[in-house]
Amino acid sequence: MHDAPSMLVPVLLTLAAGASYLVLAIRQHAGPRGWSLWRIALFLTGCGLLILGLSPRALPYAEGDFRRHMLQHLLLAMGAPIGLVMAAPVTLLLRTLPSRYGRVVTATLRTPVLQAITHPVVALVLDLGGMAGLYFTALYTAMMQHPVLHYAVHFHFIAAGCLYTWVIAGPDPAPHRPSVPVRLAVLGAAVVIHSVLSQLLYAGWHFRVATSVLQRHGAAELMYYGGDITEMLLAFAMVSTWHPRQASPAQASKACAVSV
Repeated sequence: MHDAPSMLVPVLLTLAAGASYLVLAIRQHAGPRGWSLWRIALFLTGCGLLILGLSPRALPYAEGDFRRHMLQHLLLAMGAPIGLVMAAPVTLLLRTLPSRYGRVVTATLRTPVLQAITHPVVALVLDLGGMAGLYFTALYTAMMQHPVLHYAVHFHFIAAGCLYTWVIAGPDPAPHRPSVPVRLAVLGAAVVIHSVLSQLLYAGWHFRVATSVLQRHGAAELMYYGGDITEMLLAFAMVSTWHPRQASPAQASKACAVSV
């Protein structure tokens, strides 16, 4: 079992994305509407975590150690997406693009396909389903033997993580996004499923990766506690941006009249 293939191209793409965001954000920050410095810091942090996850030799575990792969998974699929998504890159893009191109982006967000995959349950299945498929099928072994498949799996982790984060707590526009109670219920289900998967991994139930018991237990603990931390951050991000709908003055007067 060899280590990950060279990630030079993904790292360069990440650096390019970070530089592009920084240039656009600085322009907006200097403009009349401004742009939050916190969002800039979040996006750069997300890029940093992404680069760290794409650079396995910078991680604390030795080459071939299954715990290193699990740490990569947590950085790519759970840590980096929080920073990238909470930085509101789509909103920044819509502010920067000419209006005719902005309407194209908005229309794309409203397409039936995108609306289907942005349902919280679908996003949850894509996110945690990929994890389960990797560790409890022969996919992991195949991935370590075929570099192209390795790239594809990492891309899926990043894309599914960003999608799930955006659907649950993202500040960017998301047409037909369910209410906060619905998203909290999905987040609660994710906590339970993530915990069950980590415990199955710890027990070695249908586990399809050739590794030592010590590494398997360590990876399961990383999955368990790392998942708890990121899901708590998601919950905090969601409720901190929740603005309960208030009744209009006319509705309030009508309610008072009915109560009297």
